[in-house]
Amino acid sequence: MGTMSVKDSHSTSCHGKLLPNQGVRGSRWFRTVLPSVLFILAVGPWDVVSVSFANDNLFGPVWPSSFKRSLEERDVWKQELREVESFLQAYSRAMKAAVKLVGPSVVHIDAAGVQARSGVADNRQRQEDSGAGILIRLSDKMYVLTNRHVVNKATPSTIKIRLVDGQVLRPTAVWSDADSDVALLAVPNVDLPPAELGNSDEVEVGDFVLAVGSPFGLRHTVTFGIVSAVRRRGLQLGHAGLRVQDFLQTDAAINPGNSGGPLVNLKGQVIGLNTAIASNSGGNEGIGFAIPINLAIRVATQLAEHGRVRWGYLGVNLEDDFSPEKAAAVGLPHPYGALINQVVPGSPASAGGLRGGDVVLKFGDTWVEDDDHLIYLVSITSPGESVPVLVWRDRQQVQLTVQLGERGAQ
Repeated sequence: MGTMSVKDSHSTSCHGKLLPNQGVRGSRWFRTVLPSVLFILAVGPWDVVSVSFANDNLFGPVWPSSFKRSLEERDVWKQELREVESFLQAYSRAMKAAVKLVGPSVVHIDAAGVQARSGVADNRQRQEDSGAGILIRLSDKMYVLTNRHVVNKATPSTIKIRLVDGQVLRPTAVWSDADSDVALLAVPNVDLPPAELGNSDEVEVGDFVLAVGSPFGLRHTVTFGIVSAVRRRGLQLGHAGLRVQDFLQTDAAINPGNSGGPLVNLKGQVIGLNTAIASNSGGNEGIGFAIPINLAIRVATQLAEHGRVRWGYLGVNLEDDFSPEKAAAVGLPHPYGALINQVVPGSPASAGGLRGGDVVLKFGDTWVEDDDHLIYLVSITSPGESVPVLVWRDRQQVQLTVQLGERGAQ
């Protein structure tokens, strides 16, 4: 069995090589028509489905009974389809409307950089990365929001932003944050609408979504799926240093070149930035990850205002395998929370009274799920803010207050 790897979903090329039930007869419809309809939606209207039978004499005197019965019931099937047609048309209209709403706000990005080859500084090759982004407006200024890994090898002069109307722009400034993999590009004001943003905190598993981007350089490609999970953290991604994780997971097809493109709900609102895929082959295998738009906009706002992001800092080393046995050893029935292995001397955690062996149960108003959850909660809290922290110590709860520092300012 192969090892699953998680890859950035940007496209790289070197020297041009492209690396809803009125009128429906209840349960019968769900047993018969719906599976067929979903199959058609999955296969698509242009695919050809080839079916073979063990009996070579299919159109001779011997007919498979189920196939013959199906032919005799053609009028029944036609009626069934007429009864669900309005639903399917409404469903299709919703998807098309969402695409048309977000489409003018989606951009294609080509970013050319120079990278050392074989570790030799003067043996260099030109590397071209492509991805996508969205137009956003912050404080009456226009920007493009994308992933850092799409543009981090390039300079403003080697980045081309292609708009839906054919314009090609160069960014006037580029800022990025390695901890979140978010980048912000300043661009001149253009006569195109910024993307309408949704609330990613309200996204639920099962929500329908569309992914828009430039897989393999094919601009404004749209794929469809659902949100298959939320709050994915602790992923080992294809680039180092990504410490702030709270991903949306989707089965909408995401491939190289989708990075930075929007994950969109059926209202046409952006709820995430497509960022990475889990794959054994390097292509789409039904597991993609998107940065929640609320987090991405938080990062973008700080980049626009300060040129950098101020992440909260606690100063603890956490156990990454808080097992049921370790929980039982400290008197907890379940391994919920984050177990502190060590407190950094002179850190906010030390000043706030945290100790090694404490289990952080609650941070602020939020119950802590695990170590990755605590890292995320601390990170998105503003430096200097005093936060109540509930810990488990000596088989009882202890309430503390910690004033956070700023990561990287030590």
